[in-house]
Amino acid sequence: MLYEISYSTKINKTNNGVSTGLQWIKSKGEKLNSYSPVDGKLIASVTGADKKAYEFTIAKAQAAFAEWRQWPAPKRGEVVRQVGEELRKNKQALGQLVSYEMGKSLQEGLGEVQEMIDICDFAVGLSRQLHGLTMHSERPGHRMYEQYHPLGMVGIISAFNFPVAVWSWNAALAWVCGDVCVWKPSEKVPLCSIACQNIIQSVFKKNNVPEGVSCIINGGREVGEWMSSDTRIPLISATGSTRMGKAVGKAVGERLGRSLLELGGNNAIIITKDADLDMALIGAAFGAVGTAGQRCTSTRRLIIHESVYNKFKEKLANAYKQLKIGNPLNEKNHVGPLIDKDAVNMYLSAIEKCKAEGGKFLVEGGILKGKGYESGCYVKPCIAEAKNSFEIVQHETFAPILYLMKYKTLDEAIALQNGVPQGLSSAIMTNNLKEAEAFLSQNGSDCGIANVNIGTSGAEIGGAFGGEKETGGGRESGSDALESIYA
Repeated sequence: MLYEISYSTKINKTNNGVSTGLQWIKSKGEKLNSYSPVDGKLIASVTGADKKAYEFTIAKAQAAFAEWRQWPAPKRGEVVRQVGEELRKNKQALGQLVSYEMGKSLQEGLGEVQEMIDICDFAVGLSRQLHGLTMHSERPGHRMYEQYHPLGMVGIISAFNFPVAVWSWNAALAWVCGDVCVWKPSEKVPLCSIACQNIIQSVFKKNNVPEGVSCIINGGREVGEWMSSDTRIPLISATGSTRMGKAVGKAVGERLGRSLLELGGNNAIIITKDADLDMALIGAAFGAVGTAGQRCTSTRRLIIHESVYNKFKEKLANAYKQLKIGNPLNEKNHVGPLIDKDAVNMYLSAIEKCKAEGGKFLVEGGILKGKGYESGCYVKPCIAEAKNSFEIVQHETFAPILYLMKYKTLDEAIALQNGVPQGLSSAIMTNNLKEAEAFLSQNGSDCGIANVNIGTSGAEIGGAFGGEKETGGGRESGSDALESIYA
């Protein structure tokens, strides 16, 4: 499997990690070793950017913008359409790589590539709908109109849990608007960016796209700091932890640049007395254990009405007993590994903190050992009865730990749902229309995303994705996201 994936995505054992879209740049930056959490094996190594390679790449992007913005928007859209077609041809190979390098299930890896294809389709349509606005002027004999212009260079900082999709959300929209992109992928999954660039490069060469329209700059934290402080990059779109987002937002704000931040979540599902408990079980279990709890939209908390609390708790515990944990490339398994040993240690620490605060574990956690678990990154999804006020519950833990709590009134449930610093995704399970409308009202969920009778996980192309409070306030993928990358 290792060599099949490496061959099909044109990745060698050692790789340059900086590209201007038409050439790979030699640099003397840090060496990034990509170990698969699936089996612990080294897939390949990538040389990150040094400052010289960074400056060269930014200069190429600047020059490319001057030309790219002059291309008619439908012509830019045609290039993006071809990118989507090339992704379709390489969906299986790229999906396998995403699954193997990151550790998510193969179906999720393929789904992530499908999101890339879908955003290309969406962007192609927008390339013929970049409308402005005309209006009557208060001055006689005058005509007034609003017209958007490309912003320039869009810096994209992405997280390990979605190695390719979130970058494409930004890039496809930026390209049709006439912007150029500089992408800093997570240092934990550098090979996925190289595979994407190989695919993009083939399309761009065929269409004589200027060098610098699509750049990647692999590297560690310092690359993100260079980008955040760089006045030549008017917009930084960053996905990751709240801690990281605060640092990016501060650096960009100090130079009066723009930030589009999509940060951590602490997502809850309210399960009412009128809920379909079987439907709620599916949404809760998938939301909590999918991607081994490493989604920003993963379900962290269940707020359950006291009348159905014990019944649902038993159903959930029984469902967890049936989970199959193992190699995510095996479609029979439900849960794959955490990304690395650091993530495992954070998972174990969170469990101990929950117990210290008085949490009672309904389903115990722990590290899995033995055949098939040699990487040391496989853990047991666990469930704890806890209070919303626990310090550990107030923080996002990127692992499959689910906290249960009960409520009496809907107002109490909504207050619990909103009673955390983060505000990304939320859900209510109910067949009561009044409850659903209350949850969706201005006095309901304070999250950027509010769902009814589906779980907290997932995003749809064309709909704005993002949250409030410590989630950063940014929106990606669709809706008003387009306006973020225009001047």
